[in-house]
Amino acid sequence: MRRAPLLALGAAAALVCAPVAARAQSVNASSATNPYWGSVTAQPVTGETLKLSLDDAVQRGLKNNLGLREAEDNEKALHGEQNQALQEFLPTITASGDTKYAENDLVAFGFSPSVAEKFSSHLPGGGPVNFAEITRDNLTEGRAHLDWTLFSGPVIAGWRAAGAAVRASYFAKMSARGEVVQQVATIYLRSIADQSEVENARAQVAEAQVLFDHAHEEHLAGTVANLDELRAQVELQTQQQSEIAAENQLAKDLIQLKREIGIDPGQSIELTDRAPYSELAGQTPEEVMAIAYQDRQDYQNLKNQAVEFKAVHSAYRSQRLPTLSFTGNYAETAVDGAGARGNFTAFGTIKFPIFREAGLRGNEDASLAQMQAVNNQLADLRGHIDQQVRSALLDLAANKKLVEVARSNVDLATQALGDETDRVKAGVDDNLPLVEAQAVLATAQTILVESLYQYNLSKLALARSCGVLEQQYRVYLGEK
Repeated sequence: MRRAPLLALGAAAALVCAPVAARAQSVNASSATNPYWGSVTAQPVTGETLKLSLDDAVQRGLKNNLGLREAEDNEKALHGEQNQALQEFLPTITASGDTKYAENDLVAFGFSPSVAEKFSSHLPGGGPVNFAEITRDNLTEGRAHLDWTLFSGPVIAGWRAAGAAVRASYFAKMSARGEVVQQVATIYLRSIADQSEVENARAQVAEAQVLFDHAHEEHLAGTVANLDELRAQVELQTQQQSEIAAENQLAKDLIQLKREIGIDPGQSIELTDRAPYSELAGQTPEEVMAIAYQDRQDYQNLKNQAVEFKAVHSAYRSQRLPTLSFTGNYAETAVDGAGARGNFTAFGTIKFPIFREAGLRGNEDASLAQMQAVNNQLADLRGHIDQQVRSALLDLAANKKLVEVARSNVDLATQALGDETDRVKAGVDDNLPLVEAQAVLATAQTILVESLYQYNLSKLALARSCGVLEQQYRVYLGEK
């Protein structure tokens, strides 16, 4: 009769803890696989223990996380491309100037004294020409050049596409910030749960040590059989194994936390927050989805991508329109300081395609396919948001009930252990039921820790599905 609750509770613990092992394995993956698991280390190791709250960890992650840094760099790159597109609207003016000293051999160019004599009769005076075969002069010249595209359909559409791309990159960056908050908060809460596991394991070890010492003394006194002492020793070593495993998992999760927020993995840290627990105000799926459609960064990002591809499609269609441009040149030249002479040229150009229809249609069809693909993704994302919201609300409700049941199980297991301890001390039972009661309590405490962790994760997932995780993660966790 006593073994049935133990086996049932052990099976439940296996089901609850199975995802933990898988998650621990994935958490230790490289940042080359997932950039949000890495960061730019912001400070060297110090000899002091760094006290770290959840808010501190989130702020460090938003400052140093590698995935967010990459999103920010991408936004900056697209800002640069937008400025390049803007330049197509603006006039381009370039100025240049040079001065040079030239020495010319006229004979090398075909002007010899004999050639000059042939033209002497045409010169004033008609006399012989004093011909210098080598000439020297100083030439100074300044130039200004203007290019201005007055109208171009592709340029206008390209500017619109660049603006939409910049807006999309902004929402991608904001989505990356939400991802950082979720990653950091998840590993922080996981570490808090690990700490609770370590504390529970240490308490179980201490209790098992007392039980073993008591059984050993009674065995030496001849009041109990050697089997009771062996049982107590096995239970002690089992709890010691659990303690070692819990401490090891805590150490690895703390390393992962430090990697995500820019702290050197060798730095000693202490988590100052405890596992939060509070009930969240009930919301209907329709209320949550209304918030999500307004605040989800990935939804806004995809909407701007749709605008971008629409502008790209317009750019290809507008290639059939004429392009009007203006060009101007002005130059001043002075030779041997004899005075400057100015030259000015201005002309307009209009051009339009004639024999490019196959290429134009190909570009237009390809861009139309891309635009339709993004629109299809946008329609699918609306359904995905609906699915995420409803799933998050179901998980939230289920995990809340699991926490309540787990707490009740801990209370019952604690009471059962107390009663069994009294029976053993009174000599009514041997220590086998006591060992079983200790195992049941340990399992119940593990399930409670994991249930509380999963409940907090489900609240973070709901906040993420609404698009308000960065701003309201504390509200959803019930801390503020």
